[in-house]
Amino acid sequence: MPKKGFTLIELLVVIAIIASLAGVMVLQFRGAQGAARDTRRKSDLRQYQLALEKYANLNNGLYPNNAGVNLTSLCITLGIIGQCPDDPQATNPYRYWSTGTATYLVYARLEKPVGGQLQYFVLCQNGNVGRIPAAGGGAWVPSGTCPNNLQQ
Repeated sequence: MPKKGFTLIELLVVIAIIASLAGVMVLQFRGAQGAARDTRRKSDLRQYQLALEKYANLNNGLYPNNAGVNLTSLCITLGIIGQCPDDPQATNPYRYWSTGTATYLVYARLEKPVGGQLQYFVLCQNGNVGRIPAAGGGAWVPSGTCPNNLQQ
């Protein structure tokens, strides 16, 4: 009468298959988490945009005069009450650029690269919104005007 059960080889093959499937799932989950954090970054910047527009409406169409500052430093100036939105991982703070004129841009580094290149999400006072690739060192410094080459 033959013995019932699995051989050691069969068990090892099943364990290897399960382990490789689990590894694939973990990698996909990490990618989904990064995409979710990027969505939050975009939403946070839109909240800042609304606060900036409200500020300008109360100040003759002018925005706060700060170049390259962390957006959270403007929360009191912008009248944001409660917790001020900041980067979900607190690694790359949201940034603001304006010379106190009727122009501004806000930007944040996105977590998920596109084509292997880091990206920044940019919102401008003129309504332009999109991504711009980071420079070679992973940084992007605005020139004071909204970039023309924003990608959707």
